[in-house]
This record gives sequence, C-alpha cells and structure tokens, in this order.
Amino acid sequence: MNDKPVWIVQLGEQLDSSAYDAVLDGKNEIISKNLVGNVIIMGASPSHIDRLLKLLEVKKLKKLKEITFAVPDKKFAVEFVKDQFKIVKAAGGIVVKEDKILMIFRLKKWDLPKGKLRKKEDTEKGAKREVEEECNIKVEVKEKICKTWHTYVRKGRRILKKTTWYLMENVNDTMMRPQIEEYIEEVRWMDKKDVKKATKNSYRSIEEVLDNFYREKTIL
Repeated sequence: MNDKPVWIVQLGEQLDSSAYDAVLDGKNEIISKNLVGNVIIMGASPSHIDRLLKLLEVKKLKKLKEITFAVPDKKFAVEFVKDQFKIVKAAGGIVVKEDKILMIFRLKKWDLPKGKLRKKEDTEKGAKREVEEECNIKVEVKEKICKTWHTYVRKGRRILKKTTWYLMENVNDTMMRPQIEEYIEEVRWMDKKDVKKATKNSYRSIEEVLDNFYREKTIL
C-alpha cells in the first residue's frame, strides 16, 4: 500500500517481537507518529487496517518502513481488505537469458514486464502475451514464481492489483524494443549486480518478486 509492505498474520503464530522497531497494542488507536520503522500491531482489528488505509490516502508516512497486523482471524481480515478495493488481475514475468534477467524502465522506475489480464484470459497465457507485447520478444513460460498484491487509487476508487509472476526463458530477442504506448522507455538485460542497483529505484512489490526468484535460483 503506497509502496509500504503490509502483512496480515494470525495472532498466536510464532512472532519474534525483537524483529520489529515498534510493537503496538491493538487495544489502542493507530497514531501516525507511532508508525516508525518496522511496526507490528498485536491483536489488530479490521478498524486498524481501515485506519491505515485512510492515513495512507492523506499522508506519505515517510518514517514507516513496513507494518504487520497480527489479527485474531486472518481469513476474516484478508477478506475485509479485499472488500475495500476493486480487484484487478494481472500477470507478468522474470525473463532469463543466461545469467541475466529482463528489466523495463517505465514511469521513471525500473520494473518487470507485466499487465492486466483480459476478461476470462488464462493467467499463464496472459503473462506471456504481456511480456512479449511490452518487450517485443518471444518467451517460453516455465514455473510460477509468486503472487503480489499492490494498491493504487484511480478516479477516486481504490484498486487492489493481484499479479501472478512466472519464470520465463528468452526464445528470441533480436527485435527487442520497448512498447512506447505503454510508457516504457527502455528494455534492458541485467546481471544480478545491475538488478540490485536498479531496485534502488523500483517498487517494494518488485523487490519481493526478485527476492523470491533469487532464493529459488542459483543465478549469480
């Protein structure tokens, strides 16, 4: 949410409070000045989540790094969050070529190729289509990497985008070029060192996808 990672976990799970900069009591209301660093709210309720949503709409909360809600009923809390948004489905991929992966530069940020699915479109096919359209390459889809959720506001309406990510292998990049109509300025192959630099000007959800990828793969 606003590029701040938000986690919902079941209260009672093994949680190491020392891993957080601030441990707040769910009996109290969220106050923006207390949201500093990595924060967890123990015994949080849907009203705490709603309060955070409203705060993020009017404030940047620059000191907040990420927040965890430890709730009595995780399933109920997750459904509550979904009910606050219009859900949009998207898909994309990490395309590999030897020891490099494909990054795109869009809207002044480094990103991974992805896009919204068409109505009733298969997720895997949609991911392949979007990557090939945005980068003008041919790919072969391998296994699923992970799913991410991120939020934004469009025309006054809260949007929650669910993106499914796949590992893809480059088949043909001889005609590779950015899809200008999708505001992509550059398409570039990067090794792990370059990717690390690029993520300093990227999104937290993209960092999450890359972290999942590098944990599972042995690309150096």
